[in-house]
Amino acid sequence: MNIFIGIIIPFIGTAAGAAGVFFLKKELKAKVQKSLLGFASGVMVAASVWSLLIPSMNMSEHMRRLSFLPAAVGFLLGILFLLIMDEIIPHMHLDHKKPEGMKKSLAKSTMLLLAVTLHNIPEGMAVGVVFAGAVTGNGGITLAGAAVLSIGIAIQNFPEGAIISMPLLGTGISKKRAFLYGVLSGIVEPIAAFFTILFVSEIEPVLPYLLSFAAGAMIYVVVEELIPESAEGEHTNLGTIGFAIGFVLMMILDVALG
Repeated sequence: MNIFIGIIIPFIGTAAGAAGVFFLKKELKAKVQKSLLGFASGVMVAASVWSLLIPSMNMSEHMRRLSFLPAAVGFLLGILFLLIMDEIIPHMHLDHKKPEGMKKSLAKSTMLLLAVTLHNIPEGMAVGVVFAGAVTGNGGITLAGAAVLSIGIAIQNFPEGAIISMPLLGTGISKKRAFLYGVLSGIVEPIAAFFTILFVSEIEPVLPYLLSFAAGAMIYVVVEELIPESAEGEHTNLGTIGFAIGFVLMMILDVALG
């Protein structure tokens, strides 16, 4: 797969999901949102394990018993990075009335957009570092394996695009503007991936750390935001079922095609 196409696929998934504002008359039902959030969580967790953490440890086999070290350090740094970003960047999550991060006088629609954009950064990094690994031939990462991660993230970006764009209609903005906001929330992914690949020669020595860093950042998003949002309100198992389907689907794609 052409590398440019590979890094743009996740963005296409977000844009396609955001286009739902033109075809759906009402906001997504709560049960549908729970299912989609659970599905996205499952995909991201599976991608973090099979596409990021395992290759990170494979690259560090020369460290023998300490081969886990880059994966562990990078993972924790990824968690810390998103934790700091959550505290600094003003944003608001769906169904939350109180904004998070630094206090700024921003419109609700802008803070909703910033919330999704913030959490799309690690996904873009993940695609970038995996393609960088494929280019350098490290850790047994192939272009096919990188493409699987890209497709997996695109699959989970589709419902994410709809989940961010549809509620924006409730803030009083037009369908075109809601679609644009949804698209803009995903543009950070190919940008992050592009710059990661651009500096592949410089980052090659620390590639195991970057892979696990992206995994940590993605897991932070899942644990801090996606899973809690899928469990809010009336108790339902739909989020759990969605998680299981997303996890198994991504695992199958990575093992069978990667």
